[in-house]
Amino acid sequence: MVSAEAARTVVGILGNITALILFLSPVPTFVQIWKKRSVEQFSAAPYLATLLNCMLWIVYGLPLVHPHSMLVITINGTGFVIELTYVILFLLYSDGKKRLRVLVMLMVEFGFVAFIAVHVLTLAHSFARRSLIVGSVCVFFGTLMYAAPLAVMKLVITTRSVEYMPFSLSLAAFANGICWTIYALIRFDLFITIPNSLGTVFGLGQLILYATFYKNTQRLMKERKGKGDIGLGDVIIQDSKSNKMVNRPQNGHDGISEINEP
Repeated sequence: MVSAEAARTVVGILGNITALILFLSPVPTFVQIWKKRSVEQFSAAPYLATLLNCMLWIVYGLPLVHPHSMLVITINGTGFVIELTYVILFLLYSDGKKRLRVLVMLMVEFGFVAFIAVHVLTLAHSFARRSLIVGSVCVFFGTLMYAAPLAVMKLVITTRSVEYMPFSLSLAAFANGICWTIYALIRFDLFITIPNSLGTVFGLGQLILYATFYKNTQRLMKERKGKGDIGLGDVIIQDSKSNKMVNRPQNGHDGISEINEP
């Protein structure tokens, strides 16, 4: 019979794989940025947010904070390197003002995580206390991260099209949420359970929307192609709140829906 610890390790490894897929999903966007030598209208916010999330979970997984969490450290350490690479590319190919904003936010994030780590390790004197403090911070920011796809889901419902919600990412997000929720339940960890159970629900919601609007999306795309209207990469969507016109880039998402990790 397979022990609970062995099952937890297997599920954690699967969670590492699904999370890695999500971390790497913006690569086509950054290939485009690299080729054009410009970030154009892409935002650094999703990558800065994911970077912060990874750093906080690394602190949580430290042996001095929450022992026996090596799989949490491995995937978030990998995510940290990947997301930092994305942010560095933003710094290289942004204009002056945007570059300064990204650099300031990056420094603020490093300072915030360092503050949390130093104060927890010096002022909290038990694993339970340290886990509670860092875990609570992780839950707060992790919940915000998992709520990010709500904007994409709203767009799908409004346009009745899944054009900018790739099925592969939605499936990976759902699988990732399931893996890490199971991982947290085998040896109960409330702080990993909360954000990842929300991720599972949001991932399932995306898959339901995909099934609901897939046929309508295909019909709309055929109609647009038949009429010779503007292409997929230049669809103009009007923001009903600001009445501004927003140009959706060719790659659709810019990393918002791939921010799911433990």
